[in-house]
Amino acid sequence: MKNVLSATANTFSIKSIFLDFKEITKAGLAISVLFSSIAGYLLGFDDAHPFSWRVLAMLIVGGYCMVGASNAYNQVIEKDLDALMDRTKNRPVPSGRMSPNMALFVASLLTIVGLVLLYLINPKTAMFGAVSIFLYTSVYTPLKTVTPLSVFVGAFPGAIPFMLGWVAATGDFGIEAGTLFLIQFFWQFPHFWAIGWFLYEDYEKAGFFMLPSGKRDNTTALQVILYTSWLIGASLLPFVLPYFVLTKLSLSVVAALLVLILGLWLLSHGIRLYRLRTAKAAKSLMLASVAYITLLQIIYIADKFLR
Repeated sequence: MKNVLSATANTFSIKSIFLDFKEITKAGLAISVLFSSIAGYLLGFDDAHPFSWRVLAMLIVGGYCMVGASNAYNQVIEKDLDALMDRTKNRPVPSGRMSPNMALFVASLLTIVGLVLLYLINPKTAMFGAVSIFLYTSVYTPLKTVTPLSVFVGAFPGAIPFMLGWVAATGDFGIEAGTLFLIQFFWQFPHFWAIGWFLYEDYEKAGFFMLPSGKRDNTTALQVILYTSWLIGASLLPFVLPYFVLTKLSLSVVAALLVLILGLWLLSHGIRLYRLRTAKAAKSLMLASVAYITLLQIIYIADKFLR
């Protein structure tokens, strides 16, 4: 009986550690970010840069480590503020299940492992991974309680994963990687402003400034519409640019039409937020933005392989 209880306790302990690791690294978010990197890699490889399972595996593991490290550092820095918000108070550090020192150790270990793996792909990939962690933890995180411009700053590390896959595949940062970066950069704004809108009261408890006007008003909703419009334009660049410059990233007419329809669908959610100005409309916009970036990347990839 004693052995059975001991085995049960050990199993529970291992399960708890695994669940806390998932939470400290924000596994759901990390996996969605990895999807962008994988998409970028699939778009980037060609005859000159052949597909490699080894490189893809290092990108996946190294990318998860980098995103997980950023999230862990963030939770150490914001542990006291996380304790004030309903959605974050049960995270491992503010709840006391994990000490700040242990979380810092996990973050540091993930940083080292992630950078080594990305460097083994190529130095540029490691450099962009390091820049992403630095901007997220040292610039974006402290600014969240100071100014709504934190979202603008946070859009830079948030936009790196899509183009990181291209850089991992080619070892080059050119107009193609820049285009992928621009797409995910503009995507950040409607996505995070929607989150800031429907979680406004919770963010207010911690003193986070997430909305451009600081309020759930027409100004914020108009900004959502404006940046969504720019996102649509950026998403169509792979169709437009080949007419003007030499680029390896292109879209067929059919794919461009699908991307445009997808963008107008997202824009309709932004317009709906402007009309209704409700938390429900903001949450709908957030979910639509996640669907948008995922479907956009699928269209890009399918268009490359089906042409």
